[in-house]
Amino acid sequence: MKLAAVDIGSNAIRLQITTVTSFQGTYGLKKLEYLRFPLRLGKDVFLHQAISEASRRKFVRLMGVFKELMELYEVDHYMVCATSAMRESVNGVEIAKEVAETVGLHIEIIDGEREAELIDKALWSSIDAKTYLHIDVGGGSTELNIYKRSKKIGSRSFKIGSVRTLDEEHVPLSIWREMEEFIASNLNRESSVTCIGTGGNINKIMELSNPRKNKRYLDKHTIKLVQERLISYSYEERMHILNLNADRADVIVPASKIYLAAMDAARSSRMIVPDVGLKDGLMNLLFEKVLQERGLANQ
Repeated sequence: MKLAAVDIGSNAIRLQITTVTSFQGTYGLKKLEYLRFPLRLGKDVFLHQAISEASRRKFVRLMGVFKELMELYEVDHYMVCATSAMRESVNGVEIAKEVAETVGLHIEIIDGEREAELIDKALWSSIDAKTYLHIDVGGGSTELNIYKRSKKIGSRSFKIGSVRTLDEEHVPLSIWREMEEFIASNLNRESSVTCIGTGGNINKIMELSNPRKNKRYLDKHTIKLVQERLISYSYEERMHILNLNADRADVIVPASKIYLAAMDAARSSRMIVPDVGLKDGLMNLLFEKVLQERGLANQ
C-alpha cells in the first residue's frame, strides 16, 4: 500500500510518497519520493491578503503534477493540507475548490492548532518525561507545543513566520511579546528545558554548523554563530558561497531570530533537530488509519 502527503506552506510546497512495509508481522514506512517546489504563496498573501493570479495558475498546475505522480506511483490514500498562506488568503477557499474540480485533489485548509497537532504525530519519538518546548517555524506562522512528563500541556500558533518577518513591519512587537509570555507562563521559569526545532530553516542551520555524523542537536551558541555568519553575507553570497536555494537564502535569517527568541524565552540552551515536519505528521496519520483498517492499530 502506498501513501502520499502534501504540505502546502507559505514558502514552499512539499510532496512525499511512502510505501507501507511489512516483515514478520511488523509494519513500517519507507519513503519512495520527496519533492519540494519553491512556490512562495505567502509573499502575495502577507502583502496583499490574496494569492495573485500568476501564483494561482502555477499552483493549480503544480497540484496537477502532484496528482499525476500519485497516480504513477499508484497511491492508495493521500492527504493534502494547506497552512497559514491559504488560510489567510481571501481567495484560498476558492482556489482549493478549483483544484478539487479541475485536478481532483481535496485540499484541507487547517488552522494553527490543527497544524501543531499533526506535527505532534511525528514528534513523539523525541519526547520523554523531561520538559520540552517544540518550535516549528513556517513561512507564515510559528507553532509552539510544550511537553512535561510525556504530556502536552500547552499549544499555540503565532503569526510570526520566516516569510512574514522578511518585512518586520508585518509582525507587531505585541505578537513577539505574546509569544514570549506564552512560553514563560507555561514553563513557569523551569531551569531545564530542551527545545525541539522543526522546519526547513533549522535543518539548514544544522547543516551549516558542520555537525558530527548522526548529531541531531544544536546549542544556542552554535545557532548564534551560524546566524552571524549568515548575516555577514549578502543574499547573493548566501546562494553562491553557502549554496543556499534562492527561497532559503532570504528567509533563513528571520527564521533564526524566531528560534532564538523562543529559546531565550524558555531559558533553554539546547535544541534537538529531528528533521520532521507537517508532511511526516500527515504520513503518520495516514499510517494509523491503514493499521486501523487492517485491525492492527497496536502494531
